[in-house]
Amino acid sequence: MKVTPEKLCLWRLLKICLVLNIHRCSSEKAKAAALSFMPILSWLPSYPVKKYLFSDVVSGLSTGVVQLPQGLAYAMLAAVPPVYGLYSSFYPVLLYTFFGTSRHISVGTFAVISLMIGGVAVREAPDSMFMNINATGSNASDAINVELRDKSRVQVAVMVTTLAGLIQIVLGLLRFGFVAIYLTEPLVRGFTTAASMHVVISQLKYLLGVETQRYSGFLSAIYSVKAVLSRITSTNIATFLLGLGCIIFLYVIKVLNERFKKKLPIPIPGEIIVVIVSTGISYGLSLSKEYKVHVVGNIPTGLRPPAAPNISLLPNLVTDSFAIAIVGFSMDVSLAKIFALKHGYSVDGNQELIALGLCNFISSFFQTFAVTCSMSRSLVQESTGGKTQIAGLLASLLVLVVVVAVGFVFEPLPQTALAAIIMVNLIGMFKQFRDIPSLWRTSKIELAIWVIAFIASVLLGLDYGLLVAVTFAILTVIYRTQSPKTSILGHVANTGLYCDVDEYEEVNAAEYEGIKIFHSNSSVYFANSDLYVNSLKEKVAVCLSVWKQTETLLWGKCEQRERSHVAEDQKNGQFGDRHGDSEEAVFLEPFSTVHSIILDWTSATFIDSVGAKAIRQVIKEYAAVDVRVVIAGCNKKLFGGNTWLFESLLPSCHARHIFSQRTAARLLRSLVQTVLCKPQR
Repeated sequence: MKVTPEKLCLWRLLKICLVLNIHRCSSEKAKAAALSFMPILSWLPSYPVKKYLFSDVVSGLSTGVVQLPQGLAYAMLAAVPPVYGLYSSFYPVLLYTFFGTSRHISVGTFAVISLMIGGVAVREAPDSMFMNINATGSNASDAINVELRDKSRVQVAVMVTTLAGLIQIVLGLLRFGFVAIYLTEPLVRGFTTAASMHVVISQLKYLLGVETQRYSGFLSAIYSVKAVLSRITSTNIATFLLGLGCIIFLYVIKVLNERFKKKLPIPIPGEIIVVIVSTGISYGLSLSKEYKVHVVGNIPTGLRPPAAPNISLLPNLVTDSFAIAIVGFSMDVSLAKIFALKHGYSVDGNQELIALGLCNFISSFFQTFAVTCSMSRSLVQESTGGKTQIAGLLASLLVLVVVVAVGFVFEPLPQTALAAIIMVNLIGMFKQFRDIPSLWRTSKIELAIWVIAFIASVLLGLDYGLLVAVTFAILTVIYRTQSPKTSILGHVANTGLYCDVDEYEEVNAAEYEGIKIFHSNSSVYFANSDLYVNSLKEKVAVCLSVWKQTETLLWGKCEQRERSHVAEDQKNGQFGDRHGDSEEAVFLEPFSTVHSIILDWTSATFIDSVGAKAIRQVIKEYAAVDVRVVIAGCNKKLFGGNTWLFESLLPSCHARHIFSQRTAARLLRSLVQTVLCKPQR
């Protein structure tokens, strides 16, 4: 076949168009992927400098002033030297500016995550591993090689952070952002309240100035309290008075900020005031030398070079890292969604998971520990007018200035002042105890989740406590579906509504004569199929004809009617056999006029093979006594697309009355009309 020049030109033109289209599609996909992976590219080019910059600068400086003392304080919770808290307040915040989707949350150190890391660090590097054999001092710190211990604990914290970040990145790439839904709000609130208890208990020794061992694992809270009480007679009075004064001052500032938040342009920075004043007092009065007040100590100037984590620690840290990754993400995405809803934008849960993972993973090579967002700092960043993550960037730069230039100034800072900062910041967490009476009135099951999460986390430790809480929450879901609420529906006159005839008596929901509409608020599957069938037979009291040689199901009014007949015969002196030979079928006189049963499946989400078999058996049993069973809301989706399972149920239904209208009311109304119009067999 000869190709003409016109056809050749047309073919070349089509080929060029196709290549250009593919190139255009590939470019668009690449651009969309880049914008999704690095959200800063979508808003920074159009950043309104005149409108947003001043607000972001004020917000960034205000947040940085809060982030600085919290970084120093939460490092103590993580069982690492305070300078590592400053590193953790710089690198992750800087990275989140580029990869995060929330405009208002403040990423950095957080009490709960820091405490979880500290528990792992103390477990893997306990004080007993670093005892000085030739120590002669009476102080407990003299008998421990603190430098070597801190170095080992930093390695543990860094490895946990690396692994947690890697887990978050993998989950985000696999679009597993939904895992946070298994941490329900009552669970998270109970868990964080328990974590706050652990935090306060761990800070008692710093507040009182006593030396005790740090415990982790089962009953660690009880052991810690016992250790502090056993040495309470050796309390350092100067340390206690300074810490108590800091607590009172911070609490007053917190109350003033809350009461006058609408009148104050920015919150009063109580934490930085406490840090500056207590550092000055400690330096001026030589509290460390004269009164034995424990201070922060050496803060090296400058940033550390990147270093690879100690991989040999990996096998013992997988479970802890996974728990930290999930808890950290749950805190992040829940707070991000609150601010997004308030300010009218959206956040991507999967991208948040990737962003938080990158913050932890990359920063861990610079000696940081795991981070997430902090509610207190996020509220400061949002309330001071922060519009974008430029505020977070400026906050991280403020921390960088301290690390590089003036870190040594905070070396005389008393540890009791940091303990006071931690304790006062947890007041909001302890207000979560108010959930208990509220949940008692609304949901006993959610109250049980809250209480179990709290008690398990306090007694078993945060890692095992979280595992127990999640397991219990899942069991409550199984319990709710295994024990569904069932009811008989009746039609509300002059409406299209069908309501429970027992629960909604005031609206006069009436049943159709001869028809029972059976409703269940759960699916039918292996765990509740027997309960579903039994509940159906209890509420729809129809006597079934059976053979005496088979297992007979007699219930309710059928048994009462039979007993009444026997009693009447005995009274009249008739002792003969009413029903003939025992090998024949026993027919009971019907007591109801029910001729049709409608199973309302509009609330069901799935039906498994066990549930389908149970329904088929029920249909056969009722068919034997001329009672039709029809199903509302039955479709293939209930069977997970299993066509065979779906079609196996259809032949058992009389005339295949299967309906699937958009609304349950229309569906039931249509089905009732069909049942009423069709003559009984």
